[in-house]
Amino acid sequence: MTKLLSIVLLLASGAACAAPPPAEKQQLLWEHLRATIGEVERHLDGVLGVAILDLSTGQELTLHGEEVFPQASSIKIAVLAELYHQAEQARRGAAGKADLSDRYVVRAADLVPDSDIMGGLTAGVTQLTNRDLATLMVAVSDNAATNVLIDRVGMDNVAALLDGQGLRQTRLRRKMMDLRAAAEGRENVSTPREMMTLLERLYHGKIVGEPLLADFFRVLATHKDSWLPRELPEELQVANKPGALEGVRNDSGVVFLKDRPYVICVMTTYLASERAGEQAISAISAAAFATFDRLARASEYGRVVSPGNSGRR
Repeated sequence: MTKLLSIVLLLASGAACAAPPPAEKQQLLWEHLRATIGEVERHLDGVLGVAILDLSTGQELTLHGEEVFPQASSIKIAVLAELYHQAEQARRGAAGKADLSDRYVVRAADLVPDSDIMGGLTAGVTQLTNRDLATLMVAVSDNAATNVLIDRVGMDNVAALLDGQGLRQTRLRRKMMDLRAAAEGRENVSTPREMMTLLERLYHGKIVGEPLLADFFRVLATHKDSWLPRELPEELQVANKPGALEGVRNDSGVVFLKDRPYVICVMTTYLASERAGEQAISAISAAAFATFDRLARASEYGRVVSPGNSGRR
């Protein structure tokens, strides 16, 4: 009898060892995601960098996360962060800080290329608030609106904000469409990990607090033509900012998936085909969403019970 009991206990112990714990099962999903990203990189004629952060658990996935990439318009996330940071200071009584309600009268001298909305407004007459300018900067990537905001918040203050967060590789070095500065090597840059960190700290209220934080993400989630949300459900809120230069395509943002929000930053450079770079961003975004969506809807063992469906026995 004792021998039989020992055999039963041994078999039970073996079965327990054979079944990976829930955390290990979830880790396998992350490894599948990493493999998918590796396949995208293998087929892309260019350089790819990725940083993904699970905002629920803190788990990260990076590929060339420390490499410095030109940011193009994605650097406008840092400008927006400093605007809201100053707006919060202004509302606490600090002098000389930009507030969202501060007004600006459109000037012809401020216009630069790729300023389709600002360029269509009546100079000397049309008034906009800083929040209006921020919306134009995010929604249509209006470069004149961005440059006005850079003047208003101060390039040095953007740098101080980034330094305060320990983001040494993320730099706003020039205004938009300053080709001379770009030719001199003063490019706006960041790394996938640092942009991920900036968005994570914004999400957790470490740079801007409520109620301005909710408005920050509301502006950043303004509908725009971009690659991260291209293959995601239309109703899903994605607060992101893409960037495009010759040979460069980027997109960084927060995906507000119910029960499993996450940060995703995908950067490409040295592209032989810019369209291929855009497709790579969308493919990685779709793969990340598929992973987080399963984690959000499933139990710790992977069982999904959809509303109105009892499932199979």
